[in-house]
Amino acid sequence: MTNHWIDIKNADCIMIIGSNAAENHPISFRWVNKAMENGAKLISVDPRFTRTSSRADIYAPIRSGSDIAFVDGVMNYIVQNNLFNQEYLVDHTNASFLVNTQFGFSDGLFTGYDGSKRMYKKDTWQYQLDESGNPKKDPTLQDPNCVFQLLKKHLSRYTLEKVSSITGCPAELIVEVAKTYGATGAKDKSATIMYAMGTTQHTVGTQNVRTYAMLQLLLGNVGVAGGGINALRGESNVQGSTDMAILFHILPGYLKTPRVENQTLAEYLEMWTPKSNDPKSANWWQHTPKYTVSLLKAFWGDHATKDNEFAYQYLPKVSANYSHISMFEAMYDGVIKGLICMGQNPAVGGPNVLKERKALEKLDWLVAVDLWETETAAFWSAPGVDPKKIGTEVFMLPAAASMEKEGSITNSGRWSQWRYTAVHPPGDAKSDLWILDQIGKELKKLYQADTGPFPGPIVHLNWNYGPGREEPDVHLVAKEINGYDLTTGKLMASFGALKDDGTTSSGNWLYCASYTEAGNMAARRDPTDAPNKIGLYPKWSWCWPVNRRIIYNRASCDLQGNPYAPHKWVVKWTGPETKWAGDVPDGGWPPGDKYSFIMKPEGHARLFGFGLADGPFPEHYEPLEAPVKNAMSAQQLNPVVKIWSGEMDDVGTVEKYPVIATTYRVTEHWQAGQMTRNNSWLVELMPDMFVEMSKTLAQAKGVKNGDRVRIKTARGEISAYAVVTARFKPFKLNGKSCEQIGLPWHYGYKGLATGHSANSLTPHVGDANTMIPEYKAFLCNVEKEVG
Repeated sequence: MTNHWIDIKNADCIMIIGSNAAENHPISFRWVNKAMENGAKLISVDPRFTRTSSRADIYAPIRSGSDIAFVDGVMNYIVQNNLFNQEYLVDHTNASFLVNTQFGFSDGLFTGYDGSKRMYKKDTWQYQLDESGNPKKDPTLQDPNCVFQLLKKHLSRYTLEKVSSITGCPAELIVEVAKTYGATGAKDKSATIMYAMGTTQHTVGTQNVRTYAMLQLLLGNVGVAGGGINALRGESNVQGSTDMAILFHILPGYLKTPRVENQTLAEYLEMWTPKSNDPKSANWWQHTPKYTVSLLKAFWGDHATKDNEFAYQYLPKVSANYSHISMFEAMYDGVIKGLICMGQNPAVGGPNVLKERKALEKLDWLVAVDLWETETAAFWSAPGVDPKKIGTEVFMLPAAASMEKEGSITNSGRWSQWRYTAVHPPGDAKSDLWILDQIGKELKKLYQADTGPFPGPIVHLNWNYGPGREEPDVHLVAKEINGYDLTTGKLMASFGALKDDGTTSSGNWLYCASYTEAGNMAARRDPTDAPNKIGLYPKWSWCWPVNRRIIYNRASCDLQGNPYAPHKWVVKWTGPETKWAGDVPDGGWPPGDKYSFIMKPEGHARLFGFGLADGPFPEHYEPLEAPVKNAMSAQQLNPVVKIWSGEMDDVGTVEKYPVIATTYRVTEHWQAGQMTRNNSWLVELMPDMFVEMSKTLAQAKGVKNGDRVRIKTARGEISAYAVVTARFKPFKLNGKSCEQIGLPWHYGYKGLATGHSANSLTPHVGDANTMIPEYKAFLCNVEKEVG
């Protein structure tokens, strides 16, 4: 989240899209309701009429996989009707920047496309530069090569009629959404967007989020109270685990993993440290060398010196994509021989789980760490599987639950909150920290006894979390993450003092200031609000970065430091002596000295996003499996997605599978079900796998409420109870009536409640930028079970 949960109450309009927050994030609705009590409008955009929709002032149904067309259409209406915030666009975004005159777009493709490699060469996706090497600008926004005019031209194709035919949403509803949301372009108004996996789990998932960000920038809704782009994370610590680099392409603090071409530390820093010639650009990532060296010192301590590039050579160099789908494809092909699976159940939660279960059969060993024996730990006992033919050795390690261990979680709003042990874990169950500490210690012993070809990265690890302790000291871990001044031994007070000379350490620069000499900031529980009284509560827990509750908050002010919305100001300039008041500002410089978007080298938010793999502007493409041809261009599928075509990677056609399908969660179950399908109370509430379908589809298939039906895709088939409902209605797409169904994805073959896994149906294909799987839009057929 750019903002945080409580800040939702400050919004004048709320759009919930790609999320059913009322059911899946029910506590968030406390703040949605508070905003609505104060007069805010709620817009629900969803293929299904949900409990969120039932609270909404406007419900806009769109079929799964058409978010870009919908939001591009809304933006087109806003631009054509001058509802945008021009002052904000000029002062805080790259709308005025001039783009290379060779940049272009035609029939679904941007300039530079290489079809043989399914990728873009981006040399035309660049700014025009002046003699100082800074981007040229047209503050009038009239130059045909400025970002605003290029965007206006791109959006003009998304007419109401075209968008309605792609999304299935009536044109008059699109206008109502655009007018209602567009009204927050007024300087004293704000709107927020709440989204979740319904947005991201598509082959265009990153671009879906980009459309939301661009809509917010057009209206001046980033950095302000009641604004922002707010991802609703699916678990309590998804944000924290991402910050700590659970994904393969980043190191802690969103530093880049070294690529194979970054053979030296100097080459790595040269490639990943952005540069700017503009003195008004803070270009905060220029400090990458300080954060990288401090991270290496945290990893390897005294063994990381200037003479050995601070142990940079101990870091692996990435040469391929190691995301979830790629990893399981490699397992299936016999390339990966072992897997440690902690708190994850891919045999239910992964895409194309029939293939992923088969991939587990090809491992030499599997370590499953969880509270119960999950489907992943017991993949060998899946229906139809003969364990005698499986050579995988499985190690099941019992784990402690969250209330059985001490530590921190970082919520969607970036608030890091300390939790204490409520009860001790049962039996032999151990905390994740204990398990990882034991593995680390044993690996060091093994490498010290038999060094092998490259022992340094293991034997030189800075690994000391309390000698002689049964349970590692979680506070030592938190302090290591914060970092130390190695010349004094004291904890660092802020990342502003980190250095690249080896005299400081920090396990994650973003969390530097979270555990200081003043104590554990995440454990604070002072409910006093900030002077602006907008719900910042700066002494409750701790928020990265540097306890800033709303990021890019300097964009909430004009260039003199005056808030656009004085009645809900975030920060304001009070003079050279007293400086900024309110939230921790995005940099303490006086107004006008630095641009507001400090993480970008040009200092401005990007409407023109040249860093993405699939284009600087969002363009509608159909999902891998779609019921209609792309109405916008000849490019049916995102032209740069990776297409897997191995065994068990079959793709269905509309002729055989005419029904759109999507997956979602229910309130009563959580994730892949291991924590809730073993709870008798929750099982009683939601005992069986079901499929929701419209009354018209049920009538056409001869299905009644409660009948057993079979859902088939090119990859597999499942059985479920039919829930015939008015919550789904057919969509009119390009003049054709198309049905959509919905499936909860929590069920599997272990636990008290069992059922077929919806992900037996989903494909192995992912987003062009992140490779997040496309769970939310695929094709199927539905038939009533006979006998």
